Amino acid sequence: MKRCNLLLRSVAAAAVVGAAGFSAPALAEDLTIAVGAEATSIDPHFHNLGPNNQLGFQIFDRLANPDERQNFEPGLAVSWAPIDDTTWEFKLREGVKFHDGSDFNADDVICTFERAPNVPNSPAGFSTYTKGKTFVKVDDYTVHVKTDAPYPLMVNDLGNVAIVSNETGCDASTEDYNSGKAAAGTGPYKFVEYVPGDRIVLAANHDYWGEKPTWETVTIKPIKSGPSRVAALLAGDVDVIASVPTTDIETLKGRDDVTLSQGVSNRVIYLHIDQFREASPFVKANGGGDIKNPLMDKRVREAISKAISRELIRDRVMEGLSIPAGQLLPEGFFGVSENLKPDAYDADAAKALLAEAGVPDGFELTIHGPNDRYVNDAKIVEAIAQMLTRVGIKTQVETLPRSVYFSRASSGADGLPEFSLILVGWGAGSGEASSPLRALIATNDKDKGMGTANRGRYSNPEVDKVIEEALAEVDDEKRAGLLAKATEMAIGDYAIIPVHYQVNTWASRKGLKYIPRTDEYTVAYGVVKE
Repeated sequence: MKRCNLLLRSVAAAAVVGAAGFSAPALAEDLTIAVGAEATSIDPHFHNLGPNNQLGFQIFDRLANPDERQNFEPGLAVSWAPIDDTTWEFKLREGVKFHDGSDFNADDVICTFERAPNVPNSPAGFSTYTKGKTFVKVDDYTVHVKTDAPYPLMVNDLGNVAIVSNETGCDASTEDYNSGKAAAGTGPYKFVEYVPGDRIVLAANHDYWGEKPTWETVTIKPIKSGPSRVAALLAGDVDVIASVPTTDIETLKGRDDVTLSQGVSNRVIYLHIDQFREASPFVKANGGGDIKNPLMDKRVREAISKAISRELIRDRVMEGLSIPAGQLLPEGFFGVSENLKPDAYDADAAKALLAEAGVPDGFELTIHGPNDRYVNDAKIVEAIAQMLTRVGIKTQVETLPRSVYFSRASSGADGLPEFSLILVGWGAGSGEASSPLRALIATNDKDKGMGTANRGRYSNPEVDKVIEEALAEVDDEKRAGLLAKATEMAIGDYAIIPVHYQVNTWASRKGLKYIPRTDEYTVAYGVVKE
């Protein structure tokens, strides 16, 4: 087993590896990519979820497009700047056409930001990026965005929302997108076909305003099983695979017909804890009776954290390909704290904390997680359950397909999160700490667009105040300090329990290489010919 070394800490580390193997087809202009998690919709505003967003990146543009390191570059806006304390001006790109032939202009921007936070039945929408902003059309190629207070993260926010067509997309339903009727963007690839569970087919947009697409046709195939993805690559059925199983990496390094690319992502894998209900649905006293929810006690949450050996998960479950986490983002991202370290494994301290909290003999608990979303997600859940059981929290495991899991984890029959302790992941789309702070830590408030993914319903007005101060601070150094302070307050309160940061691996056939992205997305324009 190999631990993450300094090479893996580079967000764009790439490794070409070798020995002999399958007979690859001749290089063509068609590309087939196998991914582990399928997009749930073509609608780019339906669900703020990694697989959906990575698909949307290829069909739709944003005002600012993030590169592989999440630096924002001109997209459908050629420039932007604050023109006073509460107004940003975006100058739009002229001469751009949607895939349906309509011209891009300011009307598309205005209607997009009206639609994005209001898609019916969205499991987790985009209001985090749109709330508190008023969009004003100045002319066909100028838009002003107004806020009540100075807002330095405007570009980071708007760079996460796909621009759709005023003519065919803004009034369309999610079903219209899935059928292709409304799936017209301005991106490098056009929508061709969506067969849920089997494939999504894209075609090159030869009129793309930016760098012309390399691939004439792109087929994205969801293959849930990691070994099956590897087998498909070695058989020549696909050209590139995402989420290479950690158990197969050493074997693939022994082949000269495979290229591996690895990179540290911005995704933290963490636990959300029900700390707002006195009667939590999956917490019971020993023997199965009712008990006042012990997860509401900070000492119990701390005990759970100390019961987890992040190093053991890294070495045994992740085959060395994870970085133990003590906060919301790994080292090197904007707004992280220099003071936070991962909790050290300490079973004795965990047992002592449980005793202090009045549950010296522990209690019964079910931990929930997905089984097809994150690297080794089900195995991580099982490992954590075993660790908690060892300190007296008798823990059962239930893992579910993500298509079922996320909706239940967000909103059960009563409109509240259904589970008590869950494994989740969060990738910071904006590339800095305000993203997880606003979504995971801030008090759940739909009107403010805060706490949109706060499934544990943690709420601390003092933390909220610091987050709001950070969002209004225009001085970068001061804002970074406020973000770090809010993170320290929340993690010190065990608002969530960070487990690790993912290190992701892609594999491609000889002659191709994938450029790793910190947002973990697998996109056709990231596949380059060697």
